[in-house]
Amino acid sequence: MAGSKLQSFWNHPAGPKTIFFWAPTFKWGISIANVVDFSEPPERISYPQQVALMCTGLIYSRFSMVITPKNWNLFGNSIFMAGTGLYQVTRKIR
Repeated sequence: MAGSKLQSFWNHPAGPKTIFFWAPTFKWGISIANVVDFSEPPERISYPQQVALMCTGLIYSRFSMVITPKNWNLFGNSIFMAGTGLYQVTRKIR
């Protein structure tokens, strides 16, 4: 059973044999870097950078649901990116 699930994941249209898998996977690095910046003082947060992260996160979350195949890795990453950007902006505003 595990072999068939692994094989179906491997052969999926958005699986590891395609750019649809690797681009969002590496994009997680940007989101993780933004989480690491939570420890930075709010004065060092850049509005343009965080607003750009929020906007691209929202745009790409929508995009990931309208393309074929649906890309859940990109969707999850984009929602997370928008959330971390929003959190950083609220820290800056406070």
